[in-house]
Amino acid sequence: MKIDFYEIGKVEDENLEFAIISSRYKNEWILAKHKERTTWEIPGGHREKGEDINYTAKRELYEETGALKYNIEPVFDYSVTIDNVKSYGRMFYAEVFELGKLPELEIEKIQLFNELPSSLTYPLIQPYLQEKVIEYLKKY
Repeated sequence: MKIDFYEIGKVEDENLEFAIISSRYKNEWILAKHKERTTWEIPGGHREKGEDINYTAKRELYEETGALKYNIEPVFDYSVTIDNVKSYGRMFYAEVFELGKLPELEIEKIQLFNELPSSLTYPLIQPYLQEKVIEYLKKY
């Protein structure tokens, strides 16, 4: 497996399949637990056909955390290559100011963390994405 990072705009828009949103609420990271898994994950998901990737991020943030008021911004694009198959996504950062009721979809619950837990759904990917977001935040 290989992860590569790109400046926003270097990856063709139509290739962006995922929006992942590293999100903080009251200085803690919001992670989601899918109903069918026992692990935690950074909110995010697949882009729907014809959907703008920035809208995907806002939709996924709401669907997976219940976030109602927030500032969200793109941070970088990335690719993950597994068995010679490359997929692309855009990483976002959101500062959440208000959480509402969690929509009754695939997420069972959310929890706030000071740092990523060891029990991650994608342990070979999520820590690297999160690390790059933290580096980005230190610059601002």
